[in-house]
Parts: sequence; C-alpha cells; structure tokens
Amino acid sequence: MFNFKQKDDEFFDLFLESAKFFHAGALILDEVIQDYKTTAVKVEEINKIEHEADTINDRIIDKLNLTFITPIDREDIYALANNLDDGVDLLQGILQRYDMYHMGEPMTGAVNLTKLLLSATEEIVRAVSFLGNIRKNQVGILDASHKIERFESEGDLIYRREVAYLFEHEKDPIELIRWKDVLEQLEDTLDHCEHIADMLRGVVMKYA
Repeated sequence: MFNFKQKDDEFFDLFLESAKFFHAGALILDEVIQDYKTTAVKVEEINKIEHEADTINDRIIDKLNLTFITPIDREDIYALANNLDDGVDLLQGILQRYDMYHMGEPMTGAVNLTKLLLSATEEIVRAVSFLGNIRKNQVGILDASHKIERFESEGDLIYRREVAYLFEHEKDPIELIRWKDVLEQLEDTLDHCEHIADMLRGVVMKYA
C-alpha cells in the first residue's frame, strides 16, 4: 500500500545509515593498511558490513516503491541509495584483493590513498546528514562536496606517481601487477566518492 504522507523523511535516516557503512568500510581498510596481518579478520568484518549495507539499500528501494510523495525525486533517491551501497562493495573488493594477493607492507601511495578515502567518506557522511533540510544546509553540503573533489584530485596525483614508481623500480612482475591493481581500485573508489559528491551537489542545485 502506498504511503500518502506529505513527505517521508525516513529516507534521509536510511541514507545516513548507508553513508556511515561506507565510512566504516574505509576505517576497516585503514586498519588493514596499518597492520596487514589483520587482513583475514578484517575481510570478515567488511563482509558483514557489506551485507548490512545491502539490507539498508533494499529497505530504501522497498520504501521507495511504497511511497507516493517522496522528499526528493524518486530517481535521486534510487541513484543515491545505490551509489552509497556500491561504495561499500568497492571497499570490500579492495580488501578481498589484499587478502587474495597476500599483500604485505603497503606502499606509501596505498597508505595515502586510504587516508584520502577516510576523509572523503567522512565528508560524505557529513553531507548526507544535511539532506533533511537542503535549503538550510546547502552551504554545508556544497562544502563537503568540494572537499571530496579536492581529495579525489590529490588521489589522482598520488596514483599516477605511484604507478610510475612501480614501473620504474619494481623488478618483480607479480608484485607490480598486485600493487597496480590495488592502487587502481583505491583510486576508483575515490572517483566513486567524487561521483557521489557530484550527485549531492546536483540535489542542492535542484532543491535549494
């Protein structure tokens, strides 16, 4: 049965839960980067978080299907929900690679990219927490979005520098392939954070 309430703000609470799962995944990745010997345990943790994030995403989509009047456009709700959930999937993929490849001490670039991911996901949580009152909080949402964009730009530079270093100095082709893949996945996840920031900026432009 459709929900005909004038506006249903529960969507924003669910978005915030999803964003927090994304940040929690980044925290787990950072713990592995700080101590790679914890990888197997942390993979189990990220698997649980990914399952919980999927459950939140399912709740959002189910609610969307039952809600007649939504607080923002249906396509924006659908896109934001799926992209937040996809962020957790990307982090899970990085950790699974780290485990599968039996990675050891991380490259400096991997450490720095992970720190940027921590900062970017923290800003995503901040921006999403403002969505309940977009007009009042548009400055905060845009500020968080701009910071995420800067983190992604910094990540691009780190990624290119580290890959160049690998091809110049790494003599073991297997090690080169492993680290290039991990660095690429880290950069892809930062790109995904920027994509979410662009979506949030678009929501502000539409509703503020």
